[in-house]
Amino acid sequence: MKTNSSPLNPFLSTASPPELGPGPRAGVRPLAALNRELEEALTQAGLTDHRSELVRATVLLWHDHLDAAHTLAQDVETKDGSYVHAILHRREPDYGNAKYWFHRVGKHPCFAELAARVTAMLEGAADGNLLDTIVPRGQWDSFAFVNACEAASRRPGNDATVGLLRKMQQIEFEVLLEYLTANAAA
Repeated sequence: MKTNSSPLNPFLSTASPPELGPGPRAGVRPLAALNRELEEALTQAGLTDHRSELVRATVLLWHDHLDAAHTLAQDVETKDGSYVHAILHRREPDYGNAKYWFHRVGKHPCFAELAARVTAMLEGAADGNLLDTIVPRGQWDSFAFVNACEAASRRPGNDATVGLLRKMQQIEFEVLLEYLTANAAA
């Protein structure tokens, strides 16, 4: 996968990345305003209908609008739609349902880039075990990430592992958004 920033990445600019759970957090855009801004940006990007809906769902999910994102993602019956749907259920949190949707995803084209970026981020981290668990043998393991998020739900929000998992989730959103916009003609 080509690694360049999406023109829609500014929609992921918030004071902090999403919580592993549903949120809400301060600094997210209201749904109506976000939808107006997205409408213009998606039209300029020239995305196909299903890509447009998945980009919208991804951005809404980033801004903690889970119900609106769910409505969009559940109607796109592709590997990409299943990926957005899986992330949504992981954040709800409904870990079993997230794993069901990741099973439907299988091996997604984003996983190689996601593994590379997470590996680069975690190589200097104190918790080397996290890298071995989530990116074993250099391969992104979406199920291990769901498990790690579930385990982190029992930790305080300021826990170092929770912070690393939130950064991984941020990378996941960025990679997915780049993929969806770079492959708009697909």
